[in-house]
Amino acid sequence: MYAIIKTGGKQYRVEEDMIIKVEKLPAEVGETVEFDQVLSVVDGNGARFGQPVLEGAKVTGKVLEHDKHKKIIVFKYRRKKRYRKKTGHRQPYTKVLIEKIEA
Repeated sequence: MYAIIKTGGKQYRVEEDMIIKVEKLPAEVGETVEFDQVLSVVDGNGARFGQPVLEGAKVTGKVLEHDKHKKIIVFKYRRKKRYRKKTGHRQPYTKVLIEKIEA
């Protein structure tokens, strides 16, 4: 059984006991979070799709940690103008353990 959820402007395919990294959530470590924007659920009985979300379906998970991704380098350059600008960025994320899929 798996579900497709939407959070942080992205879509994730999740199963029970799966660990995913999502955009940073306003929850403390150890708290339970609910994802109520479930787009589809596939189980032994077949697939169900929402338009755009399934009514009454939700996915619950537990926050494991907050961290930042690997640094990416942003380099701006204009040739012949002596313009160079180098900056870095680390996107924060939340690691979530998917505990239960209810449909």
